[in-house]
Amino acid sequence: MDFIIVSGLSGAGKSVALRTLEDIGYYCIDNLPLLLLRELALGIQRIKQGPPGEFAGTAVGIDARNQPEYLASLPELMDDLRAHGVASRLIFLEAETETLIKRFSETRRKHPLTGGDRSLEEAIALERRVLAPLREAAESHVDTTHTNVHELRELIRSQLGDADAARASVLLQSFGFKNGVPEGVDFVFDVRCLPNPHWQKELRPFTGKDAAVIEFLEASPEVAQMRADLIGFLDRWIPRFETDGRSYLTIAVGCTGGQHRSVYMVEALRRHLTDTGHRVLVRHRELP
Repeated sequence: MDFIIVSGLSGAGKSVALRTLEDIGYYCIDNLPLLLLRELALGIQRIKQGPPGEFAGTAVGIDARNQPEYLASLPELMDDLRAHGVASRLIFLEAETETLIKRFSETRRKHPLTGGDRSLEEAIALERRVLAPLREAAESHVDTTHTNVHELRELIRSQLGDADAARASVLLQSFGFKNGVPEGVDFVFDVRCLPNPHWQKELRPFTGKDAAVIEFLEASPEVAQMRADLIGFLDRWIPRFETDGRSYLTIAVGCTGGQHRSVYMVEALRRHLTDTGHRVLVRHRELP
């Protein structure tokens, strides 16, 4: 079981890190009291021995509101978890004091250690001292001083060593313009300019999945060029959306009736995107 502890300075991005882990399949708990950590990890370890797929990864957020003695004991606690077969690791997020002050000023949030006569700068300094044992025990340190939200997501994903973690799920949908354009799509491509199998009487009963229609369309240079252009566009821009943190993209391809050209093109895009490691779903709106 992969058990990740996310800690660090308030305002350094712990919440963003936990949401990123949650988006890629981790079971996440924020602000967990440290005295519950051992029982949680060992309990989930027992569950993991049950049906496959449950709790494949777990992440917990730990902050300075824990008692100092519990924070100081965390390295020993992690060694104990590893001895019980829990692959635990600690990611520590930090940033320069000036950056943290600016972030709290912009968001108008209250630092958890401010209060009484303690200023924000003094609270940050205290938090650094309180969390020093965690910083020393961390396997990974992420400085977010010059990092925006999207860059932090990529940094967290890179910590996992899983190149597929950042891949968006892509829904490909064919449709017929005569029945209207689907709602809620990110891209709509129009392939009505391509040769239409509908005008070949023997091809009308078939769809873009059938060999006869595929052979007809692939004999056309225009179809090959359109397919190459769409693949080039998606190869260039899908990664940009993934870098921006998008988890889902919907791409619609339309022809007149939604039976031949759009179905063929969606299937061609599906093969390419699947071969390049994307998670792909396909819907043919006009097909039974």
